[in-house]
Amino acid sequence: MFAHNKRLQYTVRVSGSNPGLANLLLEQFGGPQGELAAACRYFNQSIAEDDPGRKDMLMDIATEELSHLEVIGNLIAMLNKGAKGKLAEGIDKEADLYRSLQRAGNDSHVTQVLYGGGPAYINSGGQLWNAGYIDSIGDPACDLRSNIAAEARAKIIYERLINLTDDPGVKDALGFLMTREVAHQLSFEKALYAMEPNYPPGKLPGDPRFTRTYFNLSQGEGDASGPWNSPENFNVVSNWEDQGGFDGGGTATTTLTADEEAAVTAMALRTKSDPNSNPTTGAELGASATVTGTVDPLLKS
Repeated sequence: MFAHNKRLQYTVRVSGSNPGLANLLLEQFGGPQGELAAACRYFNQSIAEDDPGRKDMLMDIATEELSHLEVIGNLIAMLNKGAKGKLAEGIDKEADLYRSLQRAGNDSHVTQVLYGGGPAYINSGGQLWNAGYIDSIGDPACDLRSNIAAEARAKIIYERLINLTDDPGVKDALGFLMTREVAHQLSFEKALYAMEPNYPPGKLPGDPRFTRTYFNLSQGEGDASGPWNSPENFNVVSNWEDQGGFDGGGTATTTLTADEEAAVTAMALRTKSDPNSNPTTGAELGASATVTGTVDPLLKS
């Protein structure tokens, strides 16, 4: 059961209209790193979770993300309110009103016209929110790592949004939302490391022949080393001849029935290329002399 308290988790105080900034804030309303995506992600994980502690944590955070959706939605609505009224009542001249909605080159006129200045479930570029943003896989060691990354990405988006405004009330509210991403990341990390073992995700262990192998596949100027590829932590394989065919094979094979084998053979014969041919192509017929390497007869005369 959900119950709604009309008091916002953090008070929204906006100094003045700014539809361009409102449009950018949609990134955290209907974008892939936004509050709706986070709430849905953790809500789904909580329902499927069997561990009572993680189940409770995930539902707490999912519900808080909905409160953050409310805060960011109200920020968007307040930043749009002045322009919304002007557009609805047609107060300004058409050209002046249009320019005011395109403040700083931002396409906020789209959200104003289509959604009346309210917080729409789109990102700042107008892309509709979609469930593809929910990347839960059903394994806690995997999902918690994904959640940690999601909170980190959301924090960075909030940092960038804070850098775009000088409105103290907006900065304050965005700073609160950003800080809560930090707190959630910490909770998820604590939950992850409370599981032992938690690496690698899942039940099956990795093949010990390859779990500590690092393939140096990009070689040349710019080669670098660190703990991610050091001989102290990995068996580093730099010789290209040693980077494949580990089971002695290296080619693809399959087993076919007699009918399948006959069909494949017939197809191979029908589509066989003649390596000794050099046919003239349509592209060559329409190409210039510099491309084909031939001399145009008209040039000879």
